[in-house]
Amino acid sequence: MPPVEANVTGADPLLLGDAVGPARAGDLNTAFQEMRETLAGRGIIDVNSTMNGGGVAEMLHRLQRYSRGAGLDARWFTLRAGPDFFALTKQLHHFLHGADASGPPLDRAGAEHYAEVCQDNARALLGAIRPGDLVVLHDPQAAGLVPHLQRAGARVIWRCHVGTDDPNTYSERAWAFLRPSLETADAYVFSRKEHVPGWLAGRRVAVIPPSIDPLSAKNRPLAPSAAAAILNQVGLRAPADGDGPAIYRRDDGSVGRVRRTPTSLFSTSPPPADAPLILQVSRWDPLKDMAGVLTSFADAGSSLDGAHLALVGPDVTGVTDDPEGGRVFAECAALWHRLPDRVRTRTHLACLPMADTEENAVIVNALQRSAAVVTQKSLAEGFGLTVTEAMWKGSPVVASAVGGIRDQIEHGVHGILLDDPSDGVSFAAHASSLVGDRYLAGVLGVGARRRVRENFLDDRQLLQQTSLYRSMAGG
Repeated sequence: MPPVEANVTGADPLLLGDAVGPARAGDLNTAFQEMRETLAGRGIIDVNSTMNGGGVAEMLHRLQRYSRGAGLDARWFTLRAGPDFFALTKQLHHFLHGADASGPPLDRAGAEHYAEVCQDNARALLGAIRPGDLVVLHDPQAAGLVPHLQRAGARVIWRCHVGTDDPNTYSERAWAFLRPSLETADAYVFSRKEHVPGWLAGRRVAVIPPSIDPLSAKNRPLAPSAAAAILNQVGLRAPADGDGPAIYRRDDGSVGRVRRTPTSLFSTSPPPADAPLILQVSRWDPLKDMAGVLTSFADAGSSLDGAHLALVGPDVTGVTDDPEGGRVFAECAALWHRLPDRVRTRTHLACLPMADTEENAVIVNALQRSAAVVTQKSLAEGFGLTVTEAMWKGSPVVASAVGGIRDQIEHGVHGILLDDPSDGVSFAAHASSLVGDRYLAGVLGVGARRRVRENFLDDRQLLQQTSLYRSMAGG
């Protein structure tokens, strides 16, 4: 079956002026105009592994919207593949992070299967690609398409969203597997310079950190009464006087109402409206360490009495390229069942429905705005989009000092960094200090929002991308 093409409606990039100011929006609009002239009718095509359930998919949806709204011929396709392929590429994902993982052997048979799936997808894409088009292939899943699309006359960029600051035997195994496919790519993009492997020395490499869209359903302003009503609807907050209807504004300007509930919810009863909420929103991925957050909260003792913990991720059946989601969620659920009653009544696990991506996004928006503390206790991270989302909302963040999170937060200025992600005692102490000191939480929140506005909104990423694309299309 051919790759699936996304249907994305364009949006005028000048709309970003409401968040970034007219000068920055004007600079972006000028860059897009110059990009159209340089491309001269050629297209920009993104290829990744899923349209739902991860940061890359969310990012592509946003960037495609503004590219199309600016008049570019921008298209987005997702690969077609089976469970064996995604089990192999998920292992590569972990290895690139420098972490161990189980999965199919990275042997000759594994390489042949990987190459066959990539060749089939490339062959199916050829009808959509013209000579001179720019094609951006994302992460290990799509790396094997590079040589096939180059032979069709495309200029091919490989975009890697994962990596490790400290190369080891695992990362070297991943690079050894992927390098034969990647050697001839025309350019490479990483989220952090420390993630660029040494064998790319002398090649065309750009460092472009991800960003967020301040106008999306996940990040646009949401009234406290609406946020409360949305959390009531999904069972993560008890009703209270003054709650409004569970409504929000959709991307097309219409009014949406949150009607769905979590596909899985482990909770004895919703958190009281006045209870401080500690929140982690992540995919159910072992490197996000949801189980570690749960254990740290349970072991905190009296320091977090009165606080509630919510671990929230996507419906594990809705993320096709992540075969580990169901297992990780099941492990967290088993931990939850073993908790003492006094802790279990204050902990909540939820899988959010993926049928409507805007509804899913606004639920996350409501959670991040309502949380007393947002955490991202990842063991490894290419870039923490959920960290940036919470920072934009002025929520105090406690996050691991790993990967791109180090570039997002200066400790004590924009949030709190954990030097050791596995140190549950330190995690609980920092979370407790922010729950108990709302002045400190507010100061960090103000610094966090300023940091995002200056560095991590979509106009910056789009400007960097257009600069790279123009240099490639022009030469």
